[in-house]
Amino acid sequence: MQSVLGAEINASAERLLARHGIAVEPMPDVQCCGALELHMGKRDDAVQHMKRTVRLWSNALKTGRIDAIVNTTSGCGSVIKHYDAMLSDHPELSSDVRRVIDATVDITEIAATLPLSTDGAALGLVVSYHDACSLKHGLRLERPPRRVLNNLGIETLDIAESHLCCGSAGTYNILEPEMSARLGQRKAAHAQANQPDVIAAGNIGCLVQISRYTAVPVAHTVQLLDWATGGPCPRGLENFQPRTPAVPDSQALAPEPAAATADNGDFLW
Repeated sequence: MQSVLGAEINASAERLLARHGIAVEPMPDVQCCGALELHMGKRDDAVQHMKRTVRLWSNALKTGRIDAIVNTTSGCGSVIKHYDAMLSDHPELSSDVRRVIDATVDITEIAATLPLSTDGAALGLVVSYHDACSLKHGLRLERPPRRVLNNLGIETLDIAESHLCCGSAGTYNILEPEMSARLGQRKAAHAQANQPDVIAAGNIGCLVQISRYTAVPVAHTVQLLDWATGGPCPRGLENFQPRTPAVPDSQALAPEPAAATADNGDFLW
């Protein structure tokens, strides 16, 4: 879905990684991770996708074609991290499943280990940061996205009732449009109450959902990281003027450790 509705997200991720010496290896044989079918209750179809995907990824990892599986959609990442439960009836795949799970990382986890430096374009940007359910509850990743943005001079503000869903929830916005709309309106109202320059999230479904109920620009976290480190400006932020961020000393963050490197200086991710 993201390749159609938010192709700029993956483009931002590729630029950010390439800027730091990390090559992105295309794998056209890998199709859906199974998340969308799982959301619709089509477990058998989802498992078939998962089995194929696990075999392809595991082989690429074993042969050294890739070192990691980078996730830019937390809805997918959460499902992949639970492949062991989904494929528990297929013990012949257990080692492949574990290899894939261990190699899968969210883009913000990688970004947090890189020596990022800002060119000043997004300095002082105020972000209402939405914790996608799949990132907050499924992957339990709350701090890394905020920390990596803060380290680039971007201010992140929490949204009231951050534990509540925005109403996207996979295919919930299609199957239960009335309740989904109520949740979306509530989430958007809380997000824009911070008077931010932009609303950010780590999942395409959330971004599409929230954008329906607010005029505030929305962007994936990696788009902001890409912009702050030399990439193009996300839509809706073309008129933003950099400013000195006001971050209290109590919120000052220590710099992230540099990524591990191989003997030849290449990043291991």
